Amino acid sequence: MSNPIIDARTERTKWFLEDRFGMFIHWGLYSIPARGEWLRNNERTTLEDYQFYFDEFDPVNYDPKEWARLAKEAGMRYAVLTAKHHDGFCLFDSKLTDYKSTNTKCKRDLVREYLEAFRNEGIKVGLYYSLLDWHHIDYPHFNDRIHPMRENPAYTDENRNWQNYIEYFHGQVKELLTNYGKIDIMWFDFSYDDMAGEKWEAAKLMNMIRSIQPWIIVDNRIEGAGESYGSIITDNPKIYSGDFASPEQMIPPKGMTDVHQNPIPWESCITLNDHWGYCAHDNHYKSPKMVVRNLVECVSKNGNMLLNVGPNAKGEIPPKSVEILKQVGRWMKENHQSIYGCKASSMDKPDWGRYTQKGNKLYAHVFEECTNAVALDISPEKIEKVRLLSDGSEIKVETPWNAIAYPNLSFFTFKGQSYPLPDEIDTVVEITLKD
Repeated sequence: MSNPIIDARTERTKWFLEDRFGMFIHWGLYSIPARGEWLRNNERTTLEDYQFYFDEFDPVNYDPKEWARLAKEAGMRYAVLTAKHHDGFCLFDSKLTDYKSTNTKCKRDLVREYLEAFRNEGIKVGLYYSLLDWHHIDYPHFNDRIHPMRENPAYTDENRNWQNYIEYFHGQVKELLTNYGKIDIMWFDFSYDDMAGEKWEAAKLMNMIRSIQPWIIVDNRIEGAGESYGSIITDNPKIYSGDFASPEQMIPPKGMTDVHQNPIPWESCITLNDHWGYCAHDNHYKSPKMVVRNLVECVSKNGNMLLNVGPNAKGEIPPKSVEILKQVGRWMKENHQSIYGCKASSMDKPDWGRYTQKGNKLYAHVFEECTNAVALDISPEKIEKVRLLSDGSEIKVETPWNAIAYPNLSFFTFKGQSYPLPDEIDTVVEITLKD
């Protein structure tokens, strides 16, 4: 018997499972101190001390058109920007607060500019919205394990009105969905302890979201978090369970499935270095090879990857991030057919790399040089043709003299190439299977 919540989720996420690769953008006041987006939490910064960054915020080099061009060049098909992070600062012109970009020196609605720029490049657009708010007076302060003032008795919660906060954040979500045109993704972050599900008046929130933009897809963090997924993995998900799961800073060992081992939509969100927000001294960047292989791993397990960049205080994506994304883009330009619209193969993971598949096209992602030939667990009579995906050149399936004892396997090599592997990042071989 079908479940209407699951059926609707399946329909809404069709494009999402086709596009596979997105850009996450964490940006806000925390780009000025440049020590990460959890600065207030980590350093127990008071709102009064943090006000210094609000007064200074003026991203003079912010050009979302440049960001969008970079995302497109990298092969990313959707993007998600932090409209409001945990510090409560809004990059959009909310009528419900003065704590917003239009009241800073820049006097710009940064969300509106982002949406226009990315849509113009044909990239689907998403907005991140933190359920937490360390600026709002009615959000729990003292003894909340996340709030910067959790250990400061001067910030007791005696006079805080939780319902006021609920109305505030529901109102801001309504603004984002009403005033900015079609939004493809609403990315909430995050639930913890008893601050989950109906604590956020989640059913009411989701009904409001669906009434305004029924096609929008929503992550699972109204109920779950980066390490806990909620009822999305059950066969009876709640209305606010979300359309996709969102593991953070890891790729699930076997992908993500429900309790019956059926695949569910999921997306790993991963930083390019070790921080989400701009961190001036964090130079521990992932290589283009690692980024590509992480993306391939996600797709080979029926998942997506949302790769983060953290622009600096001037509104610039750091040069190292740009360099990496451009190299990833060069690989994507030649090999995107092995990513877009692909999913897990029924074949087991090979020793030398991974498989992705789309219909009768099996993509062998060869990561490691083999001692002799690359072995495929497919009999030769099942293969129609084999081509190097990057240039379409023929690869012959030939059984080496020392492998004649394995007639049910197929073998190929990269003869005539200047290097043992044509692409050290990931050499992709397209195998067309016979019907």
